[in-house]
Amino acid sequence: MKIVVIIPSRYGSTRFAGKPLALILGKPMIQWVYERASGAVHVDQVVVATDDMRIVSVVDGFGGRAILTAAENRSGTDRVAEAAEKLNLSAADIVVNIQGDQPCIHPICIQEVTAPLIENSDIQMSTLAFKIIDPEEITNPKDVKVAFDAIGNALYFSRAAIPFARDAATVFDTYKHLGIYAYTRRFLDIFRNLPDGRLENIEKLEQLRAMEFGYRIKVIVTEHDSPEVDIPEDIHRIQAQRLYWSNPGL
Repeated sequence: MKIVVIIPSRYGSTRFAGKPLALILGKPMIQWVYERASGAVHVDQVVVATDDMRIVSVVDGFGGRAILTAAENRSGTDRVAEAAEKLNLSAADIVVNIQGDQPCIHPICIQEVTAPLIENSDIQMSTLAFKIIDPEEITNPKDVKVAFDAIGNALYFSRAAIPFARDAATVFDTYKHLGIYAYTRRFLDIFRNLPDGRLENIEKLEQLRAMEFGYRIKVIVTEHDSPEVDIPEDIHRIQAQRLYWSNPGL
């Protein structure tokens, strides 16, 4: 069984075109993601899956590997599934999907997200959550929230605040979903052939497709946040947070 990280990286974006190539502290964002993923233990291979030769060229330039995939993929997971097919991975191999706009991803997150699949062959898909510290993230729709059951299976993902307390005095934790997944190659093929989900299309969250068709997603809570770059202003915000860049082990 191999563990392969595939980073879906699309050039076009309505809010930030060319985002993967944007410079963060002088280095393309996709390079930050690639290098951090490469620092994880037990990872056999790291590959960028993209729809644009400009991204392929940049990845080649820093010594990484990129695979050109179809522009028509419905989501990042579909793009990852296509890349896994091109890599000829076996059904039991574990594929890790790290979004290409997460330059602060901690390598240990890859260990955390793959652990459930390694330990239990019945688990086909897993993801990470982070306990929200900044209260603005609870109500900001760009920060996806997740609710999960007593044994860590996802109940729902939403851009809205979930759960929502009826009584204002209720004290509880809210968890943000991080854009990192692990799946078996076998499940990626299943996912790729599912029709669009109704909730998936409403929330624009691809993971809801799996849940709508009866598949469980294991949620692991991590201590490491991984802020995403959605708009150009996010780069300035992330660059200013020294904790993401001061650890020489990353």
